[in-house]
Amino acid sequence: GILLLWVQRRAKAAKIVLTLGFLVLAALSFSAVADQFIKPLELWYPPLLDTSGMKDVKWVVVLGGGHTSSSTLPPNAQIGNSSLARLIEGIRMHRAVPESKLILSGGAVFDPVPEAETMAAVARMLGVSPDDIVLESLSKDTGQQAQFIQGIIQNDRCVLVTSAIHMPRAMLVFEQKGLRPIPAPTEFGDWMRKETNPYRFFPRADELRKVESALHEYLGLLWAKLTR
Repeated sequence: GILLLWVQRRAKAAKIVLTLGFLVLAALSFSAVADQFIKPLELWYPPLLDTSGMKDVKWVVVLGGGHTSSSTLPPNAQIGNSSLARLIEGIRMHRAVPESKLILSGGAVFDPVPEAETMAAVARMLGVSPDDIVLESLSKDTGQQAQFIQGIIQNDRCVLVTSAIHMPRAMLVFEQKGLRPIPAPTEFGDWMRKETNPYRFFPRADELRKVESALHEYLGLLWAKLTR
């Protein structure tokens, strides 16, 4: 729209494009619209509540979701909300599955410290024994996580913990590597809340982040299917 307005001097076409762009941006800023992007992904797999049939599971795999290392902050203040939610769910699964090991996965992507190391520090703070923690600290993306974890657990079954929105892609990639993960999604969106909050009637940047995350996952799913 701006190019049409300033470069080609087509005022009518520019008005149409800019108006459409504004309307789309505004619509995606409301939760009623943004939630429709993430709900299909987050409903793909239900939360893992019944662990009674997993006595043969030896591994609980937690995929990292972002961190920022800092020598001036405690470990729990260095990992992002997604990583913290995943780690807590992973610890819950680890305690629910007798004699399991907790694999923390995440390399040094945009940070000099591997994410797995930061998550391990938080896990120890939360009472997990260092003997029960296994680090996968070389991966740069979900595909490499599946590849390196397959080298650790071989043909053993595992519980796979990641955010609900990321779980469909993670499951697809892990199964493509020959693994047999049991999905344990966490960090579900606020669309699950039954009460109606006032903010749902106003445009918010958080809703745009939802749409961005959903589009990232849809494209990731498509890429995983095309490159398998």
